[in-house]
Amino acid sequence: MASSPNKLIPSTFTPVPALAVVTDVHAVADLDAPLDAEAFLVASDQPLPAVLALNWDEVQAAGFDGSVGSSLIIPRSPAPLALIGIGASAEVTTDSLRDAAAAAARVTARKASRLGLHVNAPDLDAATVGQVLTEGALLARYRYTALKAKNNQEPLSALFLKSTGHEVSAVQAGVAVGLVGVRATTIARDLANTPPGHLTATDLADVAATLGEQFGFEVESFDKQQLIDLGCGGILGVNAGSAEEPRMIVLRYAPAGEPTGHLGMVGKGIMYDSGGISLKPSDPMHLLMKMDMGGAAAVLGAFTALRDLAVPATVSGWLMCTDNMPSGSAYKLGDVLTARGGTTVEVKNTDAEGRLAMMDGLVLAREAGVDAIIDIATLTGAALMALGKSTAALFGNNQDLVDRVRDAAAVVDEPVWQLPLEKKYRKQLDSEVADLSNLGGPHAGATTAALFLNEFVGDTAWAHLDIAGTMHVDADDSWRSAGATGFGARLLADVSRRFAR
Repeated sequence: MASSPNKLIPSTFTPVPALAVVTDVHAVADLDAPLDAEAFLVASDQPLPAVLALNWDEVQAAGFDGSVGSSLIIPRSPAPLALIGIGASAEVTTDSLRDAAAAAARVTARKASRLGLHVNAPDLDAATVGQVLTEGALLARYRYTALKAKNNQEPLSALFLKSTGHEVSAVQAGVAVGLVGVRATTIARDLANTPPGHLTATDLADVAATLGEQFGFEVESFDKQQLIDLGCGGILGVNAGSAEEPRMIVLRYAPAGEPTGHLGMVGKGIMYDSGGISLKPSDPMHLLMKMDMGGAAAVLGAFTALRDLAVPATVSGWLMCTDNMPSGSAYKLGDVLTARGGTTVEVKNTDAEGRLAMMDGLVLAREAGVDAIIDIATLTGAALMALGKSTAALFGNNQDLVDRVRDAAAVVDEPVWQLPLEKKYRKQLDSEVADLSNLGGPHAGATTAALFLNEFVGDTAWAHLDIAGTMHVDADDSWRSAGATGFGARLLADVSRRFAR
C-alpha cells in the first residue's frame, strides 16, 4: 500500500479487516450442531416451542410476554436459551425479523461464538427469512476492532437458522444473498470507522483495487495531475489545502450477458472534513468527520456485491476523494472554481465542499452516457436537522428513479424520505461573479445543496441521497452497531440488482 510522508499508520495496518466477514451460516432442519447459545424468536400469540419445556405463565412471571423488544435469558447447560419477542404473528414483517435476529445476537454476544436461531414465520417468503436473519445477526455483531488490543465481545464464528415450515434449500438461498449484503455493509462500515490518519484518498484507491480484483470489477484511479488534465476544478480546489493528494476512483462492473442498462453512482469521499478555512467548531460532530467519506464507502461496498448478486446492468462508480484542510495553500472564500465542463462556481463557504468535489464526478458520469445517476453523500446538516438520524433525505429529477431508490430502501430497511427539489430556491445559488455559488441561504439547506448538484446532471435521470444523519449511530440500535452504519451499501446493491433502462 502506498504511503505518504506524513502517514500515521503502521506498515502492517489494513483498513479492510471486513474481508474476514463470517460466512459459516447454515439453514438447517434441526439444530443439532454444537452451540454456545440458542435463541427462539417467539410470537406473542403462538404456543411456546415444546423444547423449552415452559409455558406462558412461567415466562410471563419472569417478565417476558413476546411483545416486540422483550427478551429473556434462560440459563441452561451447555448452551443458554434466549427468548426474543416478535409480537403478534399476523404483524411479523421482514424488518421485525431482522431486528429480532439482531437482538438475539446482542443478548448472547459475550458468550456465543456459535449461535442457533429458531423462527416460525411460515407466511413470509423462505428466502427473505434467510436473508434478513443473516443480516440482522451478523450486522448486530459487528465491531470495529482493527485498532484494539482486546475485544470483550465473543466473535461470531457460526450461525445456524431453523425456520419452521420452510424448505431448508430456500432459506439457504436467502442466506447467500444476506451474506453478500452483510459483506458490503461491513466493508463500508470499516472504511468509515477508520481514522483519517490511517485511511487517505490514496489508501482508498489501493483498497478499491484490492476489492476489485477479489469481487470482479475494474478499478481505475486518477491522481492529481490526471485530474488537472481532466479539468476537475472542484475536487482540486477542495484538495488545495491538504498535504495528501486527491484521488478520483472509477469503478466499472459489467454483467455476463447483454446489460439491461447502465447505472452510474457518484460517492462523496471527503476523507476528513475540517471545514477548510470555514473551520468547523471542535465538537463531537467534528470528531465524526472521518466519516465524511461514507458515500464513497457505500458505493465501494455496493460494488463488492454486484457479481455475486448477478446484477444484470452495467454499473459505473465515481468516488471523489480528498481531505478538506486549512493551510496557506487552501482555497478561500471568494475563490472561483471551474468544474469539469466549464461551469464556474464562487466559493461562499469552504465547508460546503462535498458538492464541489462531486460536481466533477456528476459531469463525468453524464459524459459516460449512463442511463441514470444515483449520488450518495454525507452532504448537509440540514438533512440531519429535518429528518434526524434514522432517515436519509432523497431528491431527484426523475420520479421513476426516485421510486426505485425508495423501494430498495424499504427492502433493506434503510429509511429515506423524499424532499422537494423546489426550483424556486435555485436563485439562492446565484453569483455575481460566477455561474453559480456553492451555498444558498439560511433555510432549506438540503434542498439548495441538491439544486446545486442538479446543475451538473443535465437531462440524465438522477437521484440524490443525503446521508448526513444516517451515517452514524451513537449506540447500538438493532442491527446498526455503534459507529458508522454503512448506510447505502445494501440499498445501492438492491437498486442495481433490479436496474433496467
